[in-house]
Amino acid sequence: MYRLMCKSKIHVATVTGANLNYVGSITIDSSLMEAADILPYEKVQVVNNNNGSRLETYVIAGPAGEGDVCLNGAAARLVQPGDQVIIISYAGMTGEELKNFKPRVIFVDHLNRIKDIKEETAFTEFSL
Repeated sequence: MYRLMCKSKIHVATVTGANLNYVGSITIDSSLMEAADILPYEKVQVVNNNNGSRLETYVIAGPAGEGDVCLNGAAARLVQPGDQVIIISYAGMTGEELKNFKPRVIFVDHLNRIKDIKEETAFTEFSL
């Protein structure tokens, strides 16, 4: 059996832009993508802490070190620049794959610079 698990998340990033006139997606600083193990065109969930909206989209890499977190297309209607969001990536895993897997959490400051990276508890501590 596969379980859909949180693979990584960028915790409380600040939205830097909302571009309604774009095909769609979320642009994320590529250094944040690398730290969170998120690939271009990977599906992510975006949770807006300011208004409670949740959306799914795919990722486009932004320039490294610029702190971009920009919602594009229809998703731009669900955020405002300055909103705080959590960006979550998921992966399907077997029980065997879960035994040594540790989700990664990227903590950022108000300019979306990495403050800390933590790996969560391994699933070996739970009955699988």
